[in-house]
Amino acid sequence: MVLQSPLQLTLPSSMVPTDGRFGSGPSKVRHEQLEALMSAGKHVLGTSHRQAPVKQLLGSVQDQLRTLFSLPTDWEVVFGNGGASMFWDAASFGLITARSEHVVFGEFSSKFADVTRSAPHLQDPVVIEAPPGTVAEPQLADVDAYCFTHNETSTGASMPLVRPSSPGDALVVVDATSAAGGIAWDTSQVDVYYFSPQKGFGSEGGTWIALCSPRAVERINSIAQSNRWCPTSLNLAVALENSRAQQTFNTPSLSTFVLLDNQLQWMLNNGGMDWCLQRTKESSEYLYNWATHSSFAAPFVHNPVFRSPVVGTIDVDGFDASVISAVLRSNGIVDTEPYRKLGRNQLRISMFPSVEPSDVQLLTHCIDYIVEHMS
Repeated sequence: MVLQSPLQLTLPSSMVPTDGRFGSGPSKVRHEQLEALMSAGKHVLGTSHRQAPVKQLLGSVQDQLRTLFSLPTDWEVVFGNGGASMFWDAASFGLITARSEHVVFGEFSSKFADVTRSAPHLQDPVVIEAPPGTVAEPQLADVDAYCFTHNETSTGASMPLVRPSSPGDALVVVDATSAAGGIAWDTSQVDVYYFSPQKGFGSEGGTWIALCSPRAVERINSIAQSNRWCPTSLNLAVALENSRAQQTFNTPSLSTFVLLDNQLQWMLNNGGMDWCLQRTKESSEYLYNWATHSSFAAPFVHNPVFRSPVVGTIDVDGFDASVISAVLRSNGIVDTEPYRKLGRNQLRISMFPSVEPSDVQLLTHCIDYIVEHMS
């Protein structure tokens, strides 16, 4: 039979991944997480977040995050509602005293810089920019907070986290939304490591989590005691106080915490961060080795040192990547489209711990098969 359109192409069943979700956020939710959610529906969902069952749930998440990331005992796990974008607003009120530096190399790292640039109570930030697909290097500056992005979700570039030597009291504040749980980091180099749980942790959006060093806690409390006005819902001191009581300031999405709690159990039971890192390494090696040796594909991030192990962006030459994604989607393999504002002919593929490395390998076979039939 002659195909009238590539969209009519049916992939061989032996080639199709066991799970076709490769989205970079929201990401794959494991079946066991859904079962946990169903079970929690009888005991937690629809109940007060000020009572023991929900506090125990949030406390479990805190304890497991401390274990997963090997946090020092004096670090705090702080919760808030609104996602990482809301945390940028909160940080502009409660973490940055006067001036920040932002290392910008994609859409999401630029957004935090825009927040501080617009804040009337802050000085204009120092912004170090690099083209998408590369990584900017921080520069020593007269700032009180260095704001980094561990993994730029829009481009698939990841930066090393190294504390600048000066000023000595400057905080290192890291957006880890797509990195957390899939890329290694060192607490000695960071003061705030914040993220939303809808990527590497296979949960839902609308919640931010910040892992805070004692230096960060001291800064939060110092600013809170000053005369700077701050909306209560964005007050990090209020979030800290509530988190110490295993609750949030206002009502959270309990389903988010149920999914997150189950994911953390799964990660720790399988070997913790070492196991998660091995998973993302294996998946990304499959993807980048395939693209490097392909006749029509190539990694968008040219420098292998900066290639993300959790979000892979692959440029496509000679074929329409949107058609490839459409054929994949018609066969149940979804969310391989590129970041919309990047505007490149490419595929974007998540490789978070929940994604089976063997499924990433099968995905590359599917792409080859589609291109062969597009030729």
